[in-house]
Amino acid sequence: MPFTLSERHIDSYHQLGYSIFESVLPAALIADLRRVTDAARELARRKQGPQAQRLQPVSAYDLDQKPFIDYAELAELNDAIHALLSEEHEHGDRDHLGILLEPAELPWCTAWHRDWRDNLPGLDLARWDAGCRDPALFNQVNCALYEDSSTWVVPGSHLRPDLPREMERFPDRPINTPELKGLSYEERERTCLQYVLSMPEAQQLHLATGDYCLYRNTLWHIGNYVPYRLRATLHDSVYTPAYREWSVRETKAASHRLEAGASISNPDRRD
Repeated sequence: MPFTLSERHIDSYHQLGYSIFESVLPAALIADLRRVTDAARELARRKQGPQAQRLQPVSAYDLDQKPFIDYAELAELNDAIHALLSEEHEHGDRDHLGILLEPAELPWCTAWHRDWRDNLPGLDLARWDAGCRDPALFNQVNCALYEDSSTWVVPGSHLRPDLPREMERFPDRPINTPELKGLSYEERERTCLQYVLSMPEAQQLHLATGDYCLYRNTLWHIGNYVPYRLRATLHDSVYTPAYREWSVRETKAASHRLEAGASISNPDRRD
């Protein structure tokens, strides 16, 4: 049955900060994308080591690009995005699109974060705060090719500043990941989960195969990963021309603010 956007999807997006388009990818496209992401997993581990968690952007690598083009052009998915956001919004840009993968050897997690604010030095926080409530900005995607429950969020946090209990839990910026050095596999797994659960009101997102999760990356969110859960999730942003221009400008400006030789991560490439 073709996917149909409903009021439930619209309400979830605005109130909770995410909306899941259930089973929107057709089975044949899932098969094609699994084939190419299997190759991407091997390529990522050869280039980055066994703990590689992503390959991005897909256009930069010797991969069959047709499945990614078919994903970007999927009519019912584009119809849903346009109905929920606007006709200006586009997804599937292969110069940005990435693949999120499971680590090969050891569990690990990211830090709890709210994109842009927590990883872009000197960002205009007034503009970021206004953008939290502006659906033209800060839209990110996880599209699961296998069941994926790696992402956790604090629903509704895109609509507000940090609460006192959140500031008490994470008083310092940047927020640190948990200390994992010297821990066994099982200790790392437990430490990561305890860190995830230490955030008040944290909830786990469950994506079935073929689900497309559109979420505000200004939500509190985190990724928690274990090797025994196969993962190949398309990681993307949904841009308007104005938002793309703003994101490029702000990223370049932040880079200039850093000392020579320092590095900066792309704020839309977290999770």
